[in-house]
Amino acid sequence: MNTLKASILLFGAALLFSSSALAGNTNKGTLDLAEKVSVDGKPLNPGTYKVEWEGAGPTVQVTLLQGKEKVATFPAHLTEQANSNSANAYGSDIAPDGSRTLKAIYIGGKRDVLEIQPAGAPQQAATQGSN
Repeated sequence: MNTLKASILLFGAALLFSSSALAGNTNKGTLDLAEKVSVDGKPLNPGTYKVEWEGAGPTVQVTLLQGKEKVATFPAHLTEQANSNSANAYGSDIAPDGSRTLKAIYIGGKRDVLEIQPAGAPQQAATQGSN
């Protein structure tokens, strides 16, 4: 009887810890930049970056890493689309001088979109009203 209880306890603990580990990976993705862009005033060269964000939304803190080096941290607005993104992608704006600014990050396989807030822009608070 004690062996059965111990087995059940171990199985339950393993299940609990494995689901916690999986839940911790949900706020991560990859960004593949094909061109030089800037985000929050910092230039990013073409390459592959790890994307991590903290918070449940709508306002989150995004960190971009190249390898183990943190290259940028900035606020973003997390939204959810109706359908999953088919691949990693990003959106950018082109300035009159030809430079590009990162505007959005789409994580492949997820419905999440990280809409980057311009530097110095006030953070938007979610409000509800009735008409």
